[in-house]
Amino acid sequence: MTLETPPRPHDADAARHWHERWAAAWAERRAEDPGIGPDPAGGAAERALLDALFGNSPHLAELAVREQATMASILAEGPDRPFARVLAELAAEARPEAPRAELAAALRRAKRRGALVIAAADIAGTWDVDRVTAALSDLADATLSAAVRHLLAGAGPSLRLRHRDDPARGSGLIVLGMGKLGARELNYSSDVDLVILFDPEQAYHGDDPTAFFVRLARDLVRLMEERNADGYVFRTDLRLRPDPGATPLAVSVEAAHSYYSSLGQNWERAAMIKARPVAGDLAAGNAFLAELRPFVWRKHLDFAAIQDIHAIKRQIQAHRGGAEIAVAGHNLKLGRGGIREIEFFAQVQQLIWGGRDPRLRAPRTKDALAALARAGLVAPETEAALARAYDFLRRIEHRLQMQNDRQTHTLPEDADALAALATFAGFPDSGSFAAALTAELSRVETAYAALFEEAPDLAGPGTLVFTGVADDPGTLATLSGMGFANPASVAAAVRAWHHGRPRATRSERARELLTELMPALLAALARQQDPDAAFARFDSFLNRLPAGVQILSLLQRNPALLDKVAAVFGAAPLLADHLATHPAAIEGLLTGEAPALDTGLDAALADCRYLEEAMDAVRRVVHERAFLIGAATLDGSLDADAAGRARADLADAALAALLPRVAEDFAKRHGRVARGAMAVVALGKLGGREMMASSDLDIILIYDHAPGAEAAKGGQGRALTPPEYFTRLASAFVAAITAPSGAGKLFDIDMRLRPSGNKGPIAVRLDAFARYHAEEAWTWEAMALARARVVAGPAPLARRISAAIRTALTRPRDPAKLRADAAALRGRIARELPPFGPLDVKYRDGGLLELEFVAQVLQLAHAHATPSVLATGTAEALDRLAAAGILAEEEHAALRRASFLYRTVQGLLRLTVGKPRSAADLPEPVAAAIAHAARAVDLADVCAQISDCAAKVREAFLRHVGTPGSS
Repeated sequence: MTLETPPRPHDADAARHWHERWAAAWAERRAEDPGIGPDPAGGAAERALLDALFGNSPHLAELAVREQATMASILAEGPDRPFARVLAELAAEARPEAPRAELAAALRRAKRRGALVIAAADIAGTWDVDRVTAALSDLADATLSAAVRHLLAGAGPSLRLRHRDDPARGSGLIVLGMGKLGARELNYSSDVDLVILFDPEQAYHGDDPTAFFVRLARDLVRLMEERNADGYVFRTDLRLRPDPGATPLAVSVEAAHSYYSSLGQNWERAAMIKARPVAGDLAAGNAFLAELRPFVWRKHLDFAAIQDIHAIKRQIQAHRGGAEIAVAGHNLKLGRGGIREIEFFAQVQQLIWGGRDPRLRAPRTKDALAALARAGLVAPETEAALARAYDFLRRIEHRLQMQNDRQTHTLPEDADALAALATFAGFPDSGSFAAALTAELSRVETAYAALFEEAPDLAGPGTLVFTGVADDPGTLATLSGMGFANPASVAAAVRAWHHGRPRATRSERARELLTELMPALLAALARQQDPDAAFARFDSFLNRLPAGVQILSLLQRNPALLDKVAAVFGAAPLLADHLATHPAAIEGLLTGEAPALDTGLDAALADCRYLEEAMDAVRRVVHERAFLIGAATLDGSLDADAAGRARADLADAALAALLPRVAEDFAKRHGRVARGAMAVVALGKLGGREMMASSDLDIILIYDHAPGAEAAKGGQGRALTPPEYFTRLASAFVAAITAPSGAGKLFDIDMRLRPSGNKGPIAVRLDAFARYHAEEAWTWEAMALARARVVAGPAPLARRISAAIRTALTRPRDPAKLRADAAALRGRIARELPPFGPLDVKYRDGGLLELEFVAQVLQLAHAHATPSVLATGTAEALDRLAAAGILAEEEHAALRRASFLYRTVQGLLRLTVGKPRSAADLPEPVAAAIAHAARAVDLADVCAQISDCAAKVREAFLRHVGTPGSS
């Protein structure tokens, strides 16, 4: 065997140990068969090669002794003939009809012997890098083909084979080799990347072709990579199939074509440059790739691909070039100046120019570089430098993997381990190895940077790569560092976006926008208090979008909008849920202005002919407007007073629009009651026009009719007496408000404030309502009535109800009893509803509830003599009480300030986090929003203001109501 000088043994003791084992094994073989001749390791050249194996690679040392006959033939003949024999023996032994165990043993034997021949040829310098990688690929092809033929031959009656002597031919089973296997550039310890396709029209005659071919694919993987005493064949990776997270292990040809034609990504186009059939029905595989050419090779000059592919590379490295070129710990494949950059350099230009020039479509990296140079697209010196660097890096990669048969590309960080690798690579010491490696990496980096120097900046917070099918460790580390608690889940979701699983990302343009947007989007979501929850809400939003280009373009062009959207998803679950259900609402965030006063209901209802249409229209408008009100409150363009009024006006308009339509629909079925009508009285936050986000509607339904009116007669069922009629009409109206739909219900309602509460009828006649409040109502009911106002119903009935309410509120009262009842009620509430924490501005001592009690008690105490003090809103009531001289100016100012502060804090908490146990639990965006809205310096200032206001409100409560007691 003619040898170049192989590397010296780094571990001389190990070399001596393995030489002794070799000699003992040879002696044992000669004892059994004297005809094998003397030990072939006696020559200097042969011993030097064994030294290189024994003293540098535990894996190869063990392999050489185990397969001593093969190693001896290498020493005697060189690698070519032994390698040919390995393939020939495999072809003879791996008969399709052989038992599974026998076939598995033959495959593993061929892998061991072939790997030994290839490694020896590489270390001896007999084969160059191209020949080494081609031989590794040939070995993989041979083992895969043998395994596939065996599996097809034993597939059973569902597969009617046309050629029993060659089961794969005409079988419809396609095994594509991808990546380095496809390009015949396999590295020493590489996985084999496969895509398994099937055409059930070819030979399959069962009921479920997918299940059949998935089982076959699973058996192939098991046969190839299952480890036993004989070793393994090749680790197998099927994740380069179309959308691997959502498709079975084997994909039909039709489904694959559909995927690539509609959802295929640029990185998949690049991957398909290297694809080739390696096993199975080779003719069908070639036909599939021929049909796929328009996807891979586009006739127009595809400059868009350069940005997309470079975005992938920049995501890998986070910014141009990534980390500094290093030696210890450097990744030869993915690191700066590494093998991936050489591959990208060629593939991007192939994608750009290969559609017009078929000569550029070479799958092998060095062949592609040469073709680009011949076409004048790459300078000859650049091509030469990259080809030389490619050979160098692949040779080092092989040495690294040969040491222990590990699929690794990362150089050791330990100095001794790095020195061992340098020796194995043929360098005298680590210093000379580092100098040579750094020089090659720098050449690659320079060429790569020149190609992409015009690419847009996608700088991010660290490594962010979501292409391909596996989690990138650097990406997971970056996401974790950004604050995501479950980075693997985030990475999987982003890959699903890129695979087009949401409808919004199924267009190529949408995925390009997503690539550009990703670093900024993740950074914005990571700034939220709970990044994982914010991300999950954005994922839900994206998955519900009917299309994505418009909204993704909006986010890309408007960084401020992106921050607003991230704040919504991070801090306001209520708004986030609405945005996920109604994505078009995002455009309303663009203006940054408070919503206009016009609700838009009239226009929305103009063409509605049926009640259901009207209900849907009202829901849509109310949800859209409520979202905009909430978003404007969150960003500070709408204060608490204005937001409360806007929500109440919206609810008023919705109730006023629905009531006549429900009444008309009811009358068509049940007739009418003479001069009968129903109205809606609002109380609570709605009545006071102080509504919060998601507030219930406190309402009373009041009806009246002509004296002695007869039962209503309609076309359905029996005649209804007036009480029955309006009770059922009220139920129909409540159902219209609360009926669930795909967009959610319109409002939740609370009717416990009606006379007799939940025990009373759902609708009450006007005279009964007036009589109840004149004779039976409790003090707390009178206090609630101070906020009552008619919001829907015929004007004559509304005027009569308003008059009845005013009469009830202005009747003379015993001030002492009024105050005692109110104080007792406050005591009972304090026991039953303690505050949830220091930010509970409603139920705390001196909180909003006590402030409202002060206003209501003073109104009821003075309304008989001074009716002008009556007002449904707390702030307006305080103003009227001050104007009447009932509240001193200083006290009025303190209570007004508290009212605004409390409703500001309560409104934003209701909109965002709900009930935080402490101020420390508030997300930073929420804390900032509260401080801004409260006109405070920061959250600590807000808390101080709350404490000050609470003290003044409690003083007023004690003065005007009394000490909270027991009822």
